[in-house]
Amino acid sequence: MATQLEREFKCSEAEWTARLELAACYRIFDMLGWSESIYNHISVRVPDEEGAFLLNPYGLLWSEVTASNLVKIDIDGNKLDGSTFPVNKAGFTQHSYFHRHLDWAHAIVHTHTPDTMAVCCTEEGLTPTNFYSCFFEGCIGYHDFEGITVRAEEGERLLRNLGNGRQVLMLRNHGPVVLGRTLPEMFFLYYMLQRACEIQVKTRAAGTPIVVPEEVIAQHQRDRESVALPGGFGKADFEAWVRKLDKVDRSWRD
Repeated sequence: MATQLEREFKCSEAEWTARLELAACYRIFDMLGWSESIYNHISVRVPDEEGAFLLNPYGLLWSEVTASNLVKIDIDGNKLDGSTFPVNKAGFTQHSYFHRHLDWAHAIVHTHTPDTMAVCCTEEGLTPTNFYSCFFEGCIGYHDFEGITVRAEEGERLLRNLGNGRQVLMLRNHGPVVLGRTLPEMFFLYYMLQRACEIQVKTRAAGTPIVVPEEVIAQHQRDRESVALPGGFGKADFEAWVRKLDKVDRSWRD
């Protein structure tokens, strides 16, 4: 049954559910220290609406994002919900291109966390030297730095460098982009990538990294599904963090 706020907001039940999920994601990222002032962006497609997606209101901290203040735009940049907030042009340019051309990309995140950026700034990128990074071996694309992503023509190169079947694009000298078929999938892929980068940076400071053999990496990737919980990749993890978020602050539901 629709809540009073949902009725007042005048959106479909499916859109309100997407808004709640995305607002929670922003707050969880902020709680985990993965936000960057008013910058960076997470987007989600609006269910049952061709070409529409939700993005954070530019100018607000991620700790201020709520279900109702997310901005609904189309892939041409037109606001669809009458929001008075602007959207970050860099966020729109990047996300709209992926949403337009990848029908499976439901949720997309781009961040500037120090550890993920540090790995993006190295020649070799992410290396198979820890438990988490081995999951990503052979599954990451790399895109050379072209400055702030505000020019539409860069989108073609972003898509080409992502490549078929990949869900992570490391923007060199910049930061990662992670795409998911669901928001929980995107969240947990990012969680694993963040961990992989944190450990790689610390390992480099501690000594010489040990590279995992290819046959062990292959087995490691195959065995991932054997420890997965029901409901889809990342679902249980995301729900657990939502429970923790609700104990701290429930204002994201507004």
